[in-house]
Amino acid sequence: MHLFLLGVSHKTTPVDIREHLDFAARGLDAALAALAVRPSTSEAVVLSTCNRAELYVACDEVASARADLLGFLGEYHGLDTSAVFPHLYEQVDGAAARHLFRVAGGLDSLVVGEPQILGQVKDAYAAATEGRTVGPVLNKVFPWSFTVGKRVRTETALSEGAVSVSFAATALARKIFGDLKERTVLVIGAGEMGKLTARHLKAQGVSRMLITSRTLAHAAALAETIDASPVPWRDLLVTLNQADIVITATGALLPILTRSQVEGAMRGRRNRPLFLIDIALPRDVDPAVGDLDSVFLYNIDDLQAIVEANLTRRASEITKAEGIVADEVKKFEVWLSARCAIPTVVALRQRFEAIRRQELDRLQPKLAGLPPEAKARVDEITRLLVEKLLITPTEQLKSTPDPERVRSDADALTRLFALDAEDPAQGEPDRSSAARRADDAGKLVTP
Repeated sequence: MHLFLLGVSHKTTPVDIREHLDFAARGLDAALAALAVRPSTSEAVVLSTCNRAELYVACDEVASARADLLGFLGEYHGLDTSAVFPHLYEQVDGAAARHLFRVAGGLDSLVVGEPQILGQVKDAYAAATEGRTVGPVLNKVFPWSFTVGKRVRTETALSEGAVSVSFAATALARKIFGDLKERTVLVIGAGEMGKLTARHLKAQGVSRMLITSRTLAHAAALAETIDASPVPWRDLLVTLNQADIVITATGALLPILTRSQVEGAMRGRRNRPLFLIDIALPRDVDPAVGDLDSVFLYNIDDLQAIVEANLTRRASEITKAEGIVADEVKKFEVWLSARCAIPTVVALRQRFEAIRRQELDRLQPKLAGLPPEAKARVDEITRLLVEKLLITPTEQLKSTPDPERVRSDADALTRLFALDAEDPAQGEPDRSSAARRADDAGKLVTP
C-alpha cells in the first residue's frame, strides 16, 4: 500500500487556476463522496485552503491512482486538466508524508509558521473520517502530522514574530493593547494591504471593525467579508474619535490625516490611546502626528524593520523545524515499510505453523501413549521453537526503513520458502531429486 499525494499550491500555481480547484466551495463531503467511487483510491483526504488544493490517497498502484485523480479533478471541477497538469505536484510514500508534515508544521505556508494551517489539516481529516474515506494508512499519517505540527510549535519559535507587514501591524497592536477583543478598529482604504491587516486583526477577536473608503461600495464589499461595518468617507473624522486602532492603506498622494485633525480627535478621547498603522506609500498620516501624546504612529518602514528582524531570527527556527520533520518522516517510513512486510510475515508464520502441525500429525502414533499434559508440553515447545526461529527475520523485515529493500527481502522469503504454494509440503524439496542435484554439483567441482 502506498501513500500518494497530488496537488497544487501557491508555490506552483497562479491564483486564477487555484480558484477553479477550490473543493471547499461545494463542501469537502461532496468531494470525498465523488472521490470514493474511484476504483484505485481506497482511502482519501481532501485538503482545500485559499493557498492549496491537495488530494491524499492510499493506493496499491501509484500509476492507477494518478490517472484516477486526474480524471476526478477534470470531472468534478468541469475543467480541462491539460491546463492544470503543468502546475501539479505529486509525492509518494515518505516524500508525501514529508510534504504533509511540513504543511502541518507551517513550513509550506505563504507566511512560514502561521498557525491556522494545522487546524485546516485537522478539519480535512475530520471530514474524511466522518465520510468514512480513511483507513489504516491515512488514519496513521494524518494524526502523525498533528504531532509534528505540535512539536514544531512547542519545540521551536517558528510561529513567533511577524513576517509580513500586515501581521507585524497586528503584533504591534497586541503588544500595546493586549487583548484586542474589546477594541474598535478603523480601516481606511479597501485595498489589498488594508484587507490583509483587517483580516489578521479580525482573527485576533476584534469585535467591532469599521471600514471606510472614498468609494463606499468598496468599503461595503470588504466589510461584508470580515463581518465589519462600512462608514462613509465624509464621517472619517467622527469615526476616528471612536477607534482604538486605525489602519491607513489608501493610494492618496497627500496625507489624509494631518496633525490638526488627529489632535482634534484626541481632545474628546480623554487620554485614551490611539494606535495608527500607516502602511501606505506615499504615507497617509502626517509624521508630526506621532509627536502627539497618547498617539502611537508606525509607518511601513517601522513595520518592515520588525519583519526583517523576525525573518533573521526565524531562519534558525526553520532549521530546527525541518529537523523535526525529517525525524518523524524516518519513523513513518519504518512504519510504512513494516506494513509492506505484513503479508509476507503472515504467510511465513502460516507456513511454519502448517509445517509444525503437519509434523505433529505425522508423529501422532508415537505421541499417542503420552499423557495429556505431556502432549500439551510438546505442542507448546514446538510452537515456541517456531516463534524463536521466526522472531529475527520478522523483526529485521519490519524494521527496515527502505521500502525497496523490504520488497526485495519479502520476495526472497516468498521464493525461498515457497510462500505462494498452497500446500506446505510443496515448500519441501523431494529428497531423491535433491540428492541427485547434490551429486551432480559434486561432479562439477571434483578435480
